[in-house]
Amino acid sequence: MVEYALYLPQLRMSFGAIEERAAAAEELGFHSVWLMDHLAAPGLPDADTLEAWTVATTLAARTSRIHIGHLVLCDAFRHPALLAKMAATLDVASGGRLELGIGWGSVEPELRAYGFAPERPAVRAGRMSETLDILRLMFSGRRFDYEGRYYHLEQAIGRPVPAQDRLPLHVGGAGARLTLPLVARHADWWNCPSYAVDDLDALRTQVGGARVSTQHPVALAPSRSGRDDVIAVARRRFGSWGGLLAGTADEVAAALVAEAARGVELCILQFSDFAPPETLARFAADVAPAIRDAAPARR
Repeated sequence: MVEYALYLPQLRMSFGAIEERAAAAEELGFHSVWLMDHLAAPGLPDADTLEAWTVATTLAARTSRIHIGHLVLCDAFRHPALLAKMAATLDVASGGRLELGIGWGSVEPELRAYGFAPERPAVRAGRMSETLDILRLMFSGRRFDYEGRYYHLEQAIGRPVPAQDRLPLHVGGAGARLTLPLVARHADWWNCPSYAVDDLDALRTQVGGARVSTQHPVALAPSRSGRDDVIAVARRRFGSWGGLLAGTADEVAAALVAEAARGVELCILQFSDFAPPETLARFAADVAPAIRDAAPARR
């Protein structure tokens, strides 16, 4: 079975609208809702941008089944011990519903604006590798020492441990030199972003045993007569991203079922109309059954 999820970056809408969409997604059987992690939204720095963990925690308190994650947390923003404590706490508080997505932070103007030294990509990737080491050590609940190039911990302990026996770590990105080795070494899931979906088959060989999710902008036309107009709007909004899925329910379903045949087990979708509940309901009724019945190809 392939799961489907909602990507809901917390800008251009009130918190009430975010909460409404998350509640609708839960009721309609979406596996998870995913947020972004930015201090200012790339390309929209003057827009209100709600903080990632605060929104996730509030949504967890106001839902009961849907999983919650970020695509992706910026590794530079938080010390790994603090991140582990935050993650374990939210996983316990939510009854084991956290999905921990993380990346090494590639928006250099944002890092510079907020006082995070925009170090070379190799340095940032190296830091994140140590973060992922420390997360697993903290999640074990046992005391440990850690001596890395960037972090030094002495007799540290992470308590409580997460509610899940193994809290899922998702690493997003498609860089063959820096990101995919982190996926292969550390991750439970590899999130293939929209711009790299065309190369998924080749990239998938480099991610070890990680399960595969994809991230797409989606334009779901309510009827064939309105199809062209919906696609035109989606192309203006998301055409530069790559990986746009647009068309009728049958067309979108066929594209996602084809991805299952390529090994994708979770489809994370950003709707071009900002995911009002009626769009989510149409997706759940007209697209989701075909996805759920698809069998992901195993390696």
